[in-house]
Amino acid sequence: MGGSGGGVRRRGQSGGKVSRTLSHKDLKELELKEEEEEENRESYGLSCHKLQESLLSSASGYSNYRGILNWCVVMLILSNARLFLENLIKYGILVDPIQVISLFLKDPYSWPALCLIIASNFFVIVTLQIERRMAVGSISERLGFILHTINLITILTFPAAVVLTVPSVTPVGAVLALMCYTILFLKFYSYKDVNRWSREQCKAKVKTLSRSLSAPGLKENGEAVQSVVMYPGNLTYKDMYYFLFAPTLCYELNFPRSPRIRKRFLLRRMFEMLFFIQLQVGLIQQWMVPAIQNSMKPFRDMDYSRMIERLLKLAVPNHLIWLIFFYWFFHSSMNFLAELMQFGDREFYRDWWNSETVTYFWKNWNIPVHKWCSRHFYKPMLKRGVNKPMAQVAVFLASAFFHEYLVSVPLKMFRLWAFMGMMAQVPLAWLVGRFLSGNYGNAAVWLSLIIGQPVAVLMYVHDYYILNQEGSL
Repeated sequence: MGGSGGGVRRRGQSGGKVSRTLSHKDLKELELKEEEEEENRESYGLSCHKLQESLLSSASGYSNYRGILNWCVVMLILSNARLFLENLIKYGILVDPIQVISLFLKDPYSWPALCLIIASNFFVIVTLQIERRMAVGSISERLGFILHTINLITILTFPAAVVLTVPSVTPVGAVLALMCYTILFLKFYSYKDVNRWSREQCKAKVKTLSRSLSAPGLKENGEAVQSVVMYPGNLTYKDMYYFLFAPTLCYELNFPRSPRIRKRFLLRRMFEMLFFIQLQVGLIQQWMVPAIQNSMKPFRDMDYSRMIERLLKLAVPNHLIWLIFFYWFFHSSMNFLAELMQFGDREFYRDWWNSETVTYFWKNWNIPVHKWCSRHFYKPMLKRGVNKPMAQVAVFLASAFFHEYLVSVPLKMFRLWAFMGMMAQVPLAWLVGRFLSGNYGNAAVWLSLIIGQPVAVLMYVHDYYILNQEGSL
């Protein structure tokens, strides 16, 4: 017997409801009286039964399954512990922190990926100078649009060309460099859009950059009081680089700012970052690499039963590493960066784990990307008259392109597995939304995450192995 809230309604033995709502204190007293009455009846052997439903029946109204949930967690931990112990017995300790360095550097005197990241400052200067010239009217809107388009295309093509032509760029280093340039592309696209919207709102002709460096008003945010920057006073290197390092893809002239840096919070996030990155590397070396290596022969021989077995064996460590990566990146790392920069908007994710539809998952697991897609891609398409289903498909198409870009270019092979995996989300979203709901929909979302990712991993690893290992024999 129990409940939540301020009071509980009590059922009598006849099944009727007590007319008044009992407090928890009254309920305890009533339970004690009932227990005494039961003991008296049982002592005389008069009665030991009453009208009631079994707890697992829906009619019982019972909903406290906390113990069963804890049991599931314990069983999951024991199952993973068994698999990990089996792995240690079979392969020994494979964790080697020094080996990670070789993933970034083939030649210790050549750091092409780092050079690419440093070279990105050139595009920062170009973007800011275009906006400054447009602000004072030196170049027209049309010419500015053309220059921005050339700059944005170059941001994507330049690092890809370097990665594909320079042999010393490792796949891991290439992924990091391309991710930096992809983030630059998205940020610069937002930067040019917001400045264009600001020019459209600003009716007066702006003649000099010294005008309106800050507005006379002040913006209060908790204990912080900050100057409200107005266009074109935002066109400074300080403003640009703050935006580039801020944990967001959407530009604003005035970001919400936290009042101070919390040192304890910062240290906790830093500790989590260091711990979880080491944990991820260790799990990949110890658990995933052997599972992937053992999967090559079944794929080469097209042994379907063994392929399914290897896929399921890979699904557990892959999904665990993905969950750790989510916490490490979206909670620890982004909160660390936000706290360091006093960036106030900390909504980097929502409750995607409760997703009952595929669409809800993609809207809530990566809020910075979702905000960018909605603000700079989806809503502008709707304003141009594109219907919602077509606009949604276009968003998935753009996402599929960037997923493939970040995988195929570093691996120097084009198989389109990531592209097809993202586009498969469109029919999957329709099927789950149309035929499943509630817990069934949530289970379908989890199943697609647990099984879908290792399928793509095995496809790329298999093709990379065939292209690089067997091709060299």
